Amino acid sequence: MSTFSVDPVFHGPPTSANGGYACGVLAGLAGAAGHLAGRAAVTLHLPVPLDAPLEYRVAGRRGHAWHGEEVVASVASAQGEIPEPAPVTLGQAERAEAAFDGAGHPFPTCFACGTQRPGTGLGLRPGPVEGRPHTVACTWTPSPALAGPDGLVPPEIVWSALDCPGGWTTDPVLRPRLLGRMTAEILAMPRAGDLCVVVAELERTEDRTAVNTTALYDGGTGTLLAKASALWIAVDLAPVG
Repeated sequence: MSTFSVDPVFHGPPTSANGGYACGVLAGLAGAAGHLAGRAAVTLHLPVPLDAPLEYRVAGRRGHAWHGEEVVASVASAQGEIPEPAPVTLGQAERAEAAFDGAGHPFPTCFACGTQRPGTGLGLRPGPVEGRPHTVACTWTPSPALAGPDGLVPPEIVWSALDCPGGWTTDPVLRPRLLGRMTAEILAMPRAGDLCVVVAELERTEDRTAVNTTALYDGGTGTLLAKASALWIAVDLAPVG
């Protein structure tokens, strides 16, 4: 059993963790526990609370994150390969980013893509890619403040960068969704200060769910650094005011 908590700085919705960040932390705990065979598939059953004691317990081939008497997330081995969206050029990513419309953002203080996090989040602005329906892209230059002593970006930050762009492959203002399940594969860790490109592509929608894939590319060489698949679930948000 491992005890951990999520710092409030890494929130998605105001009172819970950014989904990708939480999944990345849990994937790391599962890897350290040694019960996985291959990549981690993380399922979020409930919003992961902030600044609260959580316990990671292994049960056979699965791991579960407990908050008191509630299971908030589960981790198991992923099945199959993750298909990555085709890369875009740096110019395409920059034009997509310029077309990002964050007006009406359902979670404007989100750590990864919030419009009200100047200098304190990832600053992702995933906008539509010209000529590629249901595909968004943006640039990302990891801040040294997010890197470890070796200058590399920690895995949970990479998971965060792979998370939110997928949410913008549909219209999160018209129909807000939260991350329900995510699987990621990191091939090479990006370094602080390196220019990267994130691409996300919608695979399908069905009722309240949407499935998408994302990829992180080196902005200079176009090398694939990481990729992920995710399932999102529509939520009804309480009106503000």
